[in-house]
Amino acid sequence: MTALQTPQQASSGYRILREADLRDYLAGVPAVATRLGGSPQSWTIDEVGDGNLNLVFIVRGATGGLAVKQALPYVRLVGESWPLPLSRAHYEYLALTHQARLAPELVPAVLHHDEQLALTAMDLLEPHIIMRKGLVAGTVYPGFVDHITTFLARTLFFSSDLALTAAEKKERIAAFAGNHALCKITEDLIFTDPYRVAEQNRWTTPWLDLTAADIRADLDLHVAISRLKLEFLSSAEALIHGDLHTGSIMVTADDTKVIDPEFAFYGPMGFDIGAVIANLLMAYLASAGHERTPGERRDFEAWVLATVEQVWTEFARKFVDLWRENATGDAYPLALFEGQAGAARLEAERQAYMARLFQDTIGFTAAKIIRRILELAHNIDFELIEDSRVRATCEARSLRLARAMMVETESFRSIAAVTEAARRFRDWQPEF
Repeated sequence: MTALQTPQQASSGYRILREADLRDYLAGVPAVATRLGGSPQSWTIDEVGDGNLNLVFIVRGATGGLAVKQALPYVRLVGESWPLPLSRAHYEYLALTHQARLAPELVPAVLHHDEQLALTAMDLLEPHIIMRKGLVAGTVYPGFVDHITTFLARTLFFSSDLALTAAEKKERIAAFAGNHALCKITEDLIFTDPYRVAEQNRWTTPWLDLTAADIRADLDLHVAISRLKLEFLSSAEALIHGDLHTGSIMVTADDTKVIDPEFAFYGPMGFDIGAVIANLLMAYLASAGHERTPGERRDFEAWVLATVEQVWTEFARKFVDLWRENATGDAYPLALFEGQAGAARLEAERQAYMARLFQDTIGFTAAKIIRRILELAHNIDFELIEDSRVRATCEARSLRLARAMMVETESFRSIAAVTEAARRFRDWQPEF
């Protein structure tokens, strides 16, 4: 047993793999060895993980490459003082295989999974880059809207009561119910810690000190975030990715792959949609901090806001189309809506359903923005702005938008209202 293993991990055969161990292990997996080709001694192995939780290796051989991800028994960003169950790798594998059935072109293919080692080997995505890095650089991605809305619509609809029988849905909820440790991270870091004094909170000080204090004292905001937390805790609408930010999306100009669904569980659909929109809005409001000359990124910023609008409108269109064509679930049984009048009433209800989902999405969007500025894990959209005062200005604009969206959610009746508000806050100057 190593110093990093619990007795349970040691007895299960878990060990943290370093380069030599990983090479020997992969050589014994036929599908992997065939993909890589050549002698195992000729393979190159580089640990490239820059996330908060796991080890990630890039392995290249004579005939191909792959990515290998191994869960650590703790939060990598913090260390052994914050333990995490290795079972999260199992839930990630379940989610990846589910997503691959529904949107096979939009997730990496899994070549091998070892539940004992909490390890998954999958396609090496090249020349893809993490989308967040591309957005910081001001790059536009013409295919992104179609890809991400297809992923969202298909993975959410086909895991919902609109497509599944009650028995199927309950069995699938049970399959992911054990992923509660990662849900707890979300419950704390997104829905609780930014609104209270918490040891691991951090922000751009001293500029945001008063803003952070105001948020900790804002009872209207506390009520709004508590309602969202209750929904996250209790609303098992569909299998959600659970961490669908622009750091979990890899892109080229014409391809998109969604990665890292280890936070997956059955939760509110608006959480995933809101995560995508929140990260786009943060990219927009951080953009001014990356300018070398004033106004040079205006075309990029216009594309980002157009993308925000299209993410919602295209998702909503595709989701409703799937509902019209695949109403096989126990919710809204077609037998109750027969004839022309019944069909018209059901269509009106579909639109009402989407309006409610939009309101949920607005709230979760705001929650995701606030957490990325005031708690432990920040975005490079802001972090790579070197001048701390400029960075804080961009962050303050984002917080101002987020508060309005969370507390005044009902005033945002359309996605155009969101982008219009973002434009207003783009040049607002906080009083530091």
